[in-house]
This record gives sequence, structure tokens and C-alpha cells, in this order.
Amino acid sequence: MCELTINLPDESLAALAGSPEQAGARLRLLAAVKLFEMKELSSAAAAQLAGITRVEFLSRLHEFGVPTFDMTPEDFAQETRLA
Repeated sequence: MCELTINLPDESLAALAGSPEQAGARLRLLAAVKLFEMKELSSAAAAQLAGITRVEFLSRLHEFGVPTFDMTPEDFAQETRLA
């Protein structure tokens, strides 16, 4: 595992969270959500980046307006069609 260092202005740290550790966790979650939304990470990989379980990651997506499943109405109809 690698470690990244980010320099944040004090105002940004205060806006994100109360401590550098909390800000780091928040930034990891935000990055994971965005990368998942852009289809660059799977939900499992995004959860790992965020440092939470996949179930928790999927359940938190609504907080950011990101759909858990990205299906068109046609995809949904095809998936739910009776054989």
C-alpha cells in the first residue's frame, strides 16, 4: 500500500472535518464515490479505498446523489423479463 500526502489550507481542513484524520477519511470516501460514479472503480475497490465495507459503501452512495445501480429502463426491463 502506498501513502499520499496532501497539503490542505486550514480553511479546507475545517470545512472537511475537525482533525486531519477525519479529513483524510472524508477525502478517501469522496474520491471513492466519484471514481465509482465515473466507472473507474468497482464498488468493492471503491469501498476498499474508502476503508469501509462494500455494503456500507453502497448504502452511503445516496448521500452523494450517486445511484447504487446504473441501469436504463431498457436494461431493467430486460433483467426483470420473465422467460
